[in-house]
Amino acid sequence: MLECPRMPARSRTAAKVVRRAPARRPASPRAGENGKATGHTQALSRGLALLETLAATEGGATLTVLAEALALPAPTAHRLLATLEQAGYVEAGASGAWRIGVRAFRTGSAFLSHRNLVAQALPRLERLMEQAGETANLAVIEDGEAVFVAQAQCRELMRMSAKLGARAPLHASGVGKAMLAAMPDAAVAATLSRRGLHRYTEHTLTSRDALAADLAAARKRGYSIDDEEHALGLRCVASAIGDEMGQPWAALSLAGPTSRLTPERVAALGRLVRAAALDCTQALGGRAPRGGDD
Repeated sequence: MLECPRMPARSRTAAKVVRRAPARRPASPRAGENGKATGHTQALSRGLALLETLAATEGGATLTVLAEALALPAPTAHRLLATLEQAGYVEAGASGAWRIGVRAFRTGSAFLSHRNLVAQALPRLERLMEQAGETANLAVIEDGEAVFVAQAQCRELMRMSAKLGARAPLHASGVGKAMLAAMPDAAVAATLSRRGLHRYTEHTLTSRDALAADLAAARKRGYSIDDEEHALGLRCVASAIGDEMGQPWAALSLAGPTSRLTPERVAALGRLVRAAALDCTQALGGRAPRGGDD
């Protein structure tokens, strides 16, 4: 997304050993225990669905909206929200809308903090932004989509801005195509089958053959190009970060309006992103991803 804020701004996004008791033979379930377990599982599933729905809702949602979205009776939805609120996973606003609580944020952030990805990527995002004068992003793959988890916004009034946690299609975004290009062909096919090749603009690649050719070119260059494929007026270049097996689990990108990020600048910016991604890969103990089946 491109935004034009009133004032320029920059944003950045930061085992104990337990002795086990001897195993005991499980007791036979008593009458009613199976039903109770089933009820607990259902309540857990509904609570998680509530959290996911709230996370995807801008500014929160009312009890009525949540109950309708999940096809739950209002009293049931309210009981679940009250339990989650008591644990700190949701909170009720003054307007009556529910929103994600700080404990849910801490839980969701644990994945990144454990791998230390953001801590390693942030200085490289800042350096990329300074070198290119465009917004630098970090994204990971989750459930067949690219998810933005860190960003260093440039100082220009007109700039790319992605809300942290925002999602982008793999086949129509720079970060997504960078990670696809670093996958074996079979993994690409399996990943794309989950979401399909939806058209977002007139430039979106919606055929498997066209996308395969584009990914082959990205693999050869070491960086992908999103040429107004997800949003008109937005262009970006991206390169994948490899894990210890050489598989892609994140990508760095530079993105900006086509008026500044012109075709003439793409090669130079692509080399910057490629170098930063390789540097981040090595800092995390990973291997540069190759992709393809050859």
